[in-house]
Amino acid sequence: MTGQGQRPASPITIRRRRRVVLGLLVTLLAATGAGSRWLPAADGTHSTVAGQGGVAAAGKGGLSNPAAAAQPRPPAAATSGGPLTITASGPGHLAAGSDPSVLPGPILIADEKNNRLLIIDSHGRSLWKFPRPGDLAAGRTFTIPDDAFFTPNGRQIIATEEDAQVIRVIDVAAHKIVYTYGTPGIPGSGPNHLNNPDDAVMLPAGDIVIPDIKNCRIIMIHKGGHAISRQLGRTGTCAHRPPQTFGSPNGVFPMSNGNYLVTEINGSWVSEMNLSGKLAWSAHLPNVAYPSDANQIGPDRYLTVDYSRPGQIVTFDHTGHVLWRYAPAGGQALNKPSLALPLPNGDVLANDDANNRVIVVDPRTNRVVWQYGHTHVAGSSAGYLNNPDGLDLFPPNSELVTRAAAMGALPQS
Repeated sequence: MTGQGQRPASPITIRRRRRVVLGLLVTLLAATGAGSRWLPAADGTHSTVAGQGGVAAAGKGGLSNPAAAAQPRPPAAATSGGPLTITASGPGHLAAGSDPSVLPGPILIADEKNNRLLIIDSHGRSLWKFPRPGDLAAGRTFTIPDDAFFTPNGRQIIATEEDAQVIRVIDVAAHKIVYTYGTPGIPGSGPNHLNNPDDAVMLPAGDIVIPDIKNCRIIMIHKGGHAISRQLGRTGTCAHRPPQTFGSPNGVFPMSNGNYLVTEINGSWVSEMNLSGKLAWSAHLPNVAYPSDANQIGPDRYLTVDYSRPGQIVTFDHTGHVLWRYAPAGGQALNKPSLALPLPNGDVLANDDANNRVIVVDPRTNRVVWQYGHTHVAGSSAGYLNNPDGLDLFPPNSELVTRAAAMGALPQS
């Protein structure tokens, strides 16, 4: 029915109006679709996330947080490259009492003894796994991933297979290995050979820096290459005297000033230097038997773990003075933790390797406030891990993405 005083629209006018509305709808849908390509997609289900005993996840104070559990937020987008779409699937699997809000988004886990990489969201739902059936080319293996980090562009993962003597670069969207350095299963020190590499990192230009533990050196490889471009340390000389020699280096993490934090197992040393070998300081860490993967968390504040049983998580300054220590006893004692990373809210994310779990610790209360994996129980089904030995936050919060602007390129030889 037309309004008072209005004349009915002609058929031609009606058709024109329909075309205008249809055009607007098409434009809106196209814009929405283009934007969503950059987001890891949620599955559209808002199921309550249960803990290991079937109890809904709880907040830090032990009170349930039904809003967080019932409304899982989609992961943050990678901000520095092409499309990266990953979709949550299945129910969440967290330990009872876990608070999903403590994480800024999904995390990457190197699940070592299950020979896989996982990306899970903060509710413990599976987002991505490598390798799936068919992901590996004929004759190619992927075994015992020790560490894994998103590359600076946020679209690939650099993974270290320490006991297999190789470094892999994996395209996340394609589920394919796109680069390998090292000869699988054969340790050595010549070109394209490693001996227990650990925590390889990629620079923004695609070059790779590798702590080569049993060769007691730090080597640098140009993008796509298979020869050593630059080396710090003397191959086979395993003593703390950087940059001439290193005592079994197991971490070279980028810092906010463009330098790198080098961790040495022998003697429990952490040093700051640049990739040309210029040393800023070295600190011995007292009461830390086996330091692993020290990284910077603030001005003159550094974070490391003690890969021991029982283990500990420690923050310290450049003199080696301990600022905070998390070393619970009894059933909650850490068992060979190998990496801890800071979270934006001040909490600490850590993999507790031999306890088969990844945890978040609140330093203000010294309590575990989030956990994925069953303590003391290894497994491969949803919610279980088997010696998780590496982790990273999803871009843009990942370690190398956040440090990319300061990392620069390899020094000229």
